[in-house]
Amino acid sequence: MINMSRRSMVRMSVGLAASGTLARPYIANAQAKTAVVWQNQGFVRQEDEAFVKTVRDYEKASGNKIDLSVMPFMALGQKAVSALTTGDVPDLMFFDAPSYILPQNAWDDKLVDVSDVVEPYKSQMTESALLNSTFFNRATQKRSFYLVPIKQGATPFHIWGDLVEKAGFKVSDVPNTWNKVWEFFKPVQTELRKKGMRKVYGCGLQITTVGPNDGNNLFSHFLIANGGKDIVTPDGKLHTDDPKVREAAIKSVEFMTGLYRNGFVPPEALSWNDADDNNAYHEKLFVMDFDGTLSPELAWISHEQEYYREMRVLGLPLMNDGTTQMPCQVGAGGGFIPKGAKNVEVAKDFMRFFIQPQVVNENLKSGLGRWVPPMPQIVKDDPWWLDDSKDPHRKAYVTEGVLQPTMAAYYGFNPAWGQVSSEQIWGQCHADVIKNGMTPAAAVDKAFKRAEAIFAKLSFG
Repeated sequence: MINMSRRSMVRMSVGLAASGTLARPYIANAQAKTAVVWQNQGFVRQEDEAFVKTVRDYEKASGNKIDLSVMPFMALGQKAVSALTTGDVPDLMFFDAPSYILPQNAWDDKLVDVSDVVEPYKSQMTESALLNSTFFNRATQKRSFYLVPIKQGATPFHIWGDLVEKAGFKVSDVPNTWNKVWEFFKPVQTELRKKGMRKVYGCGLQITTVGPNDGNNLFSHFLIANGGKDIVTPDGKLHTDDPKVREAAIKSVEFMTGLYRNGFVPPEALSWNDADDNNAYHEKLFVMDFDGTLSPELAWISHEQEYYREMRVLGLPLMNDGTTQMPCQVGAGGGFIPKGAKNVEVAKDFMRFFIQPQVVNENLKSGLGRWVPPMPQIVKDDPWWLDDSKDPHRKAYVTEGVLQPTMAAYYGFNPAWGQVSSEQIWGQCHADVIKNGMTPAAAVDKAFKRAEAIFAKLSFG
């Protein structure tokens, strides 16, 4: 069994011995070849063990070898950016959420086209997975596949059910429209403080100026809930000139900053990174969080009382119009090959092995279902995904991320969105209201002006 520290880099050359069902080799090798693979470390050890098993199965099936380096998410991101800048690259990078790396590097013609790997499975995949795996290349002047999508992640609500009950409410009382879900936790906070829990907050709102991902993801969902989902459309166009989009953004900023200013969000949320809200959730600093995947729960799966009896997961409600099921915005994770890789052949071959539905299914299940398959039929065919008799959280999460409406994350539409996100202009928008006294409308107009400047530098055609 492999157990890796989240703060360490683990380098391994995975041996050939393995057990389990193996697919046939794709390359008939007279001599084994080796591909260097970088992978981000999972949030739970089972994810890492599942990846290593997939590697071992591939090695046994193909005769090739994988020289695997596993490192924490942030460390891998920094190393990947450096490698793509210098050209000293591995053969394959495997990321959970490469949204801030893929679009710009595809635009700059620094990635290998993997359309030949993805095309055989294209008809089986969600539109969201396809849109978040194809990117525009300014050298070729067309979109192509630069990611082999293996996984997708949804964003559910994470709730301490025991705290809700202690406040005198029930999780079943949570309303079914977006803003009202957040508002539900105001009286929950009030009642808990009356009972002596003076440091607990209702909401873990990632209103951060730091990022990199959570605050941007949260703001996108607020935009969607308020009718502004078309701020960027699949043709790559920015629509900040659309009055409906501007109104949605203003409503979002007004509501989010109102929760913070009225004391329903921890003060330090303005400087949270992507791990801070998870840690604060586990400390019961707040009652509800809106965060990607099942990482808050699975990180505590060994805590039987908390995992099985106290934590609750809820999928997305209706939009604020009260009539429309809110779509979940999802991204895709998987493997991509940088130009300059020394063994593209084996890198592609490994991903051809990995993308097989039976391999995807086994890998993601072994990783405890923190990620959902990009192929809906997998969930429909395997009862494990929707069986809530043994796991209280997975069904709600999978239903939200696979079976209910989804939409692609904006970074797949234009690399400019990645720059918008990396500059944290939405977090700064909130800070302009909270710290600098700007009105929500003025703060949104400032943010829109910056977004327009970024998009103007990356025009298609």
